[in-house]
Amino acid sequence: MTSGAQSSLSAGNQAPILTGAAGRYAEALFDLAKEAGAVDAVEADLNTLLSAIEASADLKAALMSPIYGRADKAAAIAAIADRMNFNVLTKNFLGLVGRNGRLFTLPAIIDAFRELAAYNRGEVKAEVLSAAPLSDDQQKRLRGEIEGLVGKAVNLAAKVDPNLLAGLVVKVGSTMIDSSLRTKLNKLKSAMKEA
Repeated sequence: MTSGAQSSLSAGNQAPILTGAAGRYAEALFDLAKEAGAVDAVEADLNTLLSAIEASADLKAALMSPIYGRADKAAAIAAIADRMNFNVLTKNFLGLVGRNGRLFTLPAIIDAFRELAAYNRGEVKAEVLSAAPLSDDQQKRLRGEIEGLVGKAVNLAAKVDPNLLAGLVVKVGSTMIDSSLRTKLNKLKSAMKEA
């Protein structure tokens, strides 16, 4: 990464900016969990819940569908929380979200909570897109380089996008560095049209 990227990546040091109902719910839960010393336990519960939602099309449909009423959805999420032996704070929170008819926002709430928890631990989230899967060594080197630029531990989420052709797109906070071949070719194409 270039030295110009260093100044723009310092934006990764800022607290996450959360908006909308999901952000408000996540902030409220995070504040309660922090006060109770249960941030890690609640985060683990939410991660387990998100995995269950992503793994079950039926559960996802039940939580997102307007066909089922609030009471049915709240009962379903309470049963899941009991079965998975979630922390009392997580159970109470899920009950509140269910009673308020906001279970469809759970994935966004969970993402926002994770951001707050990571920031609280001094971590920064970085996403990288590559044309081909990155090896463990490549991910480790990239994580180290980003950590050197932002001065914090980095949670690196690597995804593959074959449309990039080659190169990387790295996003840290609101800053994106696009060194993909696709973007370079598009810039060259635009420059040739102007000439």
